[in-house]
Amino acid sequence: MFTLRDLFFKHVAQTSNNSLSFTVSFAKNEFIYDQNNNPYLDCISGIAVSNVGHNNPYVVNAIKKQADLFLHTMVYGEHIQQPQVLLAKKLSDLTHNQLHQVYFLNSGAEAVDAAIKLARKFTNRKQIIACRNSYHGSTIGAMSLMSNYEYYSAYGPFLQDIDFIEFNNIDSLNKITQQTAAVIIELIQGEAGYIPIQNEFLIALHETCKIHHCLLIFDEIQTGIGRTGKFFAFEHFNIVPDVLLLAKALGGGLPLSAIMAKEHVLSAFKDNPPLGHLTTFGGNPLSCAASLAAIEFIETHDILKNVQDKEKLFFKLLANHSDKKIRGLGLMLAIQLNSDTTVQKIIAYCFEKGLLLDWFLFNPSAIRIAPPLTINTEQITFLCQILNEALNLHGY
Repeated sequence: MFTLRDLFFKHVAQTSNNSLSFTVSFAKNEFIYDQNNNPYLDCISGIAVSNVGHNNPYVVNAIKKQADLFLHTMVYGEHIQQPQVLLAKKLSDLTHNQLHQVYFLNSGAEAVDAAIKLARKFTNRKQIIACRNSYHGSTIGAMSLMSNYEYYSAYGPFLQDIDFIEFNNIDSLNKITQQTAAVIIELIQGEAGYIPIQNEFLIALHETCKIHHCLLIFDEIQTGIGRTGKFFAFEHFNIVPDVLLLAKALGGGLPLSAIMAKEHVLSAFKDNPPLGHLTTFGGNPLSCAASLAAIEFIETHDILKNVQDKEKLFFKLLANHSDKKIRGLGLMLAIQLNSDTTVQKIIAYCFEKGLLLDWFLFNPSAIRIAPPLTINTEQITFLCQILNEALNLHGY
């Protein structure tokens, strides 16, 4: 008789030789429960997805209500669907109408691929510039923006006319020229280990893009929808991008992504040729209803008010260790150590104590901390207590 675990390894395609293999029974608020109903504090939110917690009743009720009305009716952009329209207006309002149109898709990588097409069509240029150590997804288009050779080398050839600048290095901005269609950048580099952008660098980047009339694209797939203490990370810097990419937490736990821009930019998809970008399930009504409910939950419960206080508490409670560095913004934090092996041992120790933690793709010697925004002071204290125990055991 096969167990569920046996069937998992037999029939579900694996992405590594060392998957977590954690059997989920159910999830509620800040916890995920295993097959024996043991609770585990979710310290990574499914990689910055579950911002409003698991099985949030606002989101679940919105999904149920929409499921009684209709599911898929037509490819994106052809039918007027209330959840899409209301969500697009809400997102526009959150940018104070500085980015007032939305193109909905399914995933972050899909939004990145579409943004590459949009930039090339709108500017009639080909070159796309990204940052070294950035991560924008695993499709061929998104992976073309990756500088880490050992990760992408087996999958080429990739898109041409791609170049890279150094994150937080103003001198590297001279690579941006009149041939550049767009620069795409994370305001906090995700898989590099939650490295925040420096204000001086972002100002210089913004000015350089204006000089060369190329689009500035912010990949806020991880930082968006409150992760840093504001709905969008760009609000910390008072610089509005030409194009904004959202996903992960946007769907409230369901698949959803979005490209936001002004109408004259997004209209590049409308003609010459028409239907220049298509998606069957982008803006799925269930996902849009869930998204709207998640955003309204954040607003009505004033969730963002305390995010930066929670950040400060993490820094305070994890401060008493040598040879490590804590960095990040809001509830998007990393503990930098000096050993990949030690990170895995700490993650394993914390798992045994009821914490779900993770590492970073391009920085495996750092520990990822990105709990639901709803995490409370008592839970943060417990999390840090266990982490401190693990760090002490390994000489930190």
